[in-house]
Amino acid sequence: MGTEGNRTVTLGQVLEQLEVNKITRIKLGVFDADGVLRGKYISMEKFRSAAEGGLGFCDVIFGWDLHDVLYDNVNVSVTGWHTGYPDCHARIDLTTFRLIPWEPGTAFFLMDLYDSHGTPYQIAPRQVLQRVVQYAESKSIRPFFAAEYEFWMFQESSASLREKGYRNLKPLTPGMFGYSVLRASQNAPLVLDLIDLLGAFNVGLEGFHTETGPGVYEAAIFVDQAVPAADKAALFKTAVKEIASRHNVIPTFMAKWNSDLPGSSGHLHQSLWRHWPAENLFHDDKQGMSVIMKHYIAGLLHNMQEFQVMYCPTVNSYKRTVAGTWAPVNATWGIDSRTCAIRAIPGSAKSTRVETRLTGADINPYLAMAASLAAGLDGIERQLELPEATANAYAAKDAPPLARNLREATDRFHASETARRWFGDAFVEHFAATREWEMRQAEKAVTDWELARYLEII
Repeated sequence: MGTEGNRTVTLGQVLEQLEVNKITRIKLGVFDADGVLRGKYISMEKFRSAAEGGLGFCDVIFGWDLHDVLYDNVNVSVTGWHTGYPDCHARIDLTTFRLIPWEPGTAFFLMDLYDSHGTPYQIAPRQVLQRVVQYAESKSIRPFFAAEYEFWMFQESSASLREKGYRNLKPLTPGMFGYSVLRASQNAPLVLDLIDLLGAFNVGLEGFHTETGPGVYEAAIFVDQAVPAADKAALFKTAVKEIASRHNVIPTFMAKWNSDLPGSSGHLHQSLWRHWPAENLFHDDKQGMSVIMKHYIAGLLHNMQEFQVMYCPTVNSYKRTVAGTWAPVNATWGIDSRTCAIRAIPGSAKSTRVETRLTGADINPYLAMAASLAAGLDGIERQLELPEATANAYAAKDAPPLARNLREATDRFHASETARRWFGDAFVEHFAATREWEMRQAEKAVTDWELARYLEII
């Protein structure tokens, strides 16, 4: 049996659906620290036994980086040659059942990982979020989230990217055409496939449109309870890549792929609700924003500097957070202001919410949502006072500045007692170590900018 929030799914129900849909194979997956989906296909026979008793899944997915380069013990010690890269015990979450419409006869499930003692794997991103959600629900609070992504698409393949050295890429369409009906229509086979197939994959979109730039689109995913919302946000990126590849198109979710073009956001909309009767705890009929919402925003601001690495997890993230680029540079909030890190959106009893705008498209959604939720709940618990709203955050000289690079953000996170209280020492140590590794790889790289800057003239 699988249970998530108020959802319960039995194995019998799943097996019935697999038979009705003539499923012949199962794809299983786990998201690693960088939000990359790692998984495999299994047979129907294997699925029946695994759904009841679990299965082994190698913990190397937490012992290597984005490109399968093994971490050294200077950085990550949770697994390695010293442990022999053993199997975790993986349990299939039946509530995550999906049909893969672009792979006929295939169903998909996410897994959660456990150690040899049956304890949830402390460093697994999905389980980091689950722990924060469980705390909220123990206080009769049900958190809801929705992610929206900006991403760029190129008429390239995995092979051509490498042949070109990731330079001189051909965008899906030329020119700067935000909200362009024409451009979307010109690419209707791809656009409609994305909308329809994502919907059939239970990652439905509330909206989809072009953004400002050659071949860039924005997708808003439907709201859901926090963990299913993170599942959808994480699966969205993998699904878009798989669907687009069938149209000979490569998308990117880098935060900033080109210094001359806007960055790619991964904004997170969120609200807290009472279990029953259903009530948006952020809404106030008289003031628009409830006291709880104000404390929540205050918590987001107060913890933003220490939690920033969970919002901005790559070296490239910090190329996006530059003044005047629709991305925040300081810990500020405003009412419907798109210059601030936090945008308050007072509205109806249904729509009142908070938007975290610091996050880019390169987020691991589980960790970014865990950070937002924990920061906000911390503000409610401590009844933190909300500072004055800001209209233009780029002009807010006294606002707390955000980290300008991954090292600064990682150091703050590693030293944060609040992060350790909410996410646990094991996760803080591991995630900080993986970011330290990422910085070491960047520091060794010789960039195109350096070659153009120094090779001839210095």
